Amino acid sequence: MRRNILAAALLAAIGSMSVNAHADAGDTTVGGKMYVDFTNLDQSDSGVKTDASGTGLDVKRFYLSVTHKFDDIWSVNLTTDFNYSSSDGETQLFVKKAYVQGKFDKAFVFRAGSADMPWIPFAEHWYGYRYVENTIIDRLHYGNSADWGLNLNGDAGGGLGYSVSVVNGGGYKHPNRSKDVDFEGRVGWSPTPGLIFAVGGYSGKLGKDLQTVPTTHSADRFDALAAYASKSFRVCVEYFSANNWSNVTTSYKDKADGYSVWGSVAVADGIDIFARYDDSKLSKDIDPRSKDKYYNVGVQFQVTKGFQLAAVYKHEQQDGNVLLSSPISIPIGFHPNRKSDEIGVWGQIAF
Repeated sequence: MRRNILAAALLAAIGSMSVNAHADAGDTTVGGKMYVDFTNLDQSDSGVKTDASGTGLDVKRFYLSVTHKFDDIWSVNLTTDFNYSSSDGETQLFVKKAYVQGKFDKAFVFRAGSADMPWIPFAEHWYGYRYVENTIIDRLHYGNSADWGLNLNGDAGGGLGYSVSVVNGGGYKHPNRSKDVDFEGRVGWSPTPGLIFAVGGYSGKLGKDLQTVPTTHSADRFDALAAYASKSFRVCVEYFSANNWSNVTTSYKDKADGYSVWGSVAVADGIDIFARYDDSKLSKDIDPRSKDKYYNVGVQFQVTKGFQLAAVYKHEQQDGNVLLSSPISIPIGFHPNRKSDEIGVWGQIAF
């Protein structure tokens, strides 16, 4: 009931802001982005097909964004997030970003509220195919793309850029308080246009350090990325290592790491061929058999400005110890001995 009330209020507010955008187009901007797919999924756990298997249409994301600029320094942003999945028939509408921004200089941009985190949106920018699949850290749930707190980012000159966030730790869907705050940061260097080297990190309790819930460990993550992107092709490698990401509240310690390699080539005007491969070890101490391998290959077609379609094949294999159970915690979304093959058409529409 509360979710429905929130959704109605947000839609009413956005409708009101859209009217104001026509009255004062120089100050208010309204935009959106939709990720949609029509695919066939063949998924099995230990050889037994899951209920997610079959053919269907999914609207994975529909972002509706309103940005109002008060002056050359101050602005405010509201971005709602809608998604529908045919696998569970669930529809959700919630706030992803809601922040006030002070751009005092290109090297000093301050945000307060729910805003982009330093790493995942940055990696998505260089990947270029977020509508086909999340980048590796987001896909395996080792980080959040947005969270509630404070952020400072900017272009320091000389090809140096940075972003630092102090956040609640639970992600944009869970704006709860905890005893301590979490930290995430990134610094990148671009020696020439299109080329980037970046490192980053995260440390905190993931919003689980509550008054009545004791925590035993901090979750830590190290990130690294090297990429080159041009109109003709792009190539990138991303690496992460994490400690205790699923064991903040348990007595067990654990480690995980993984890498992702992707690339694309323009073969004709408006047609790109792309591929990606991920390889991750999800529990190096508790269950060294817990691994995830993922790859995709596809062809993207530029239908018109702001509209892309891609024919894609995806494969994912998760292996692990099926006897794993409480109190040992395993990564969110991990299913021992799961195999998934998916083929279909993915689309992105932006305006």
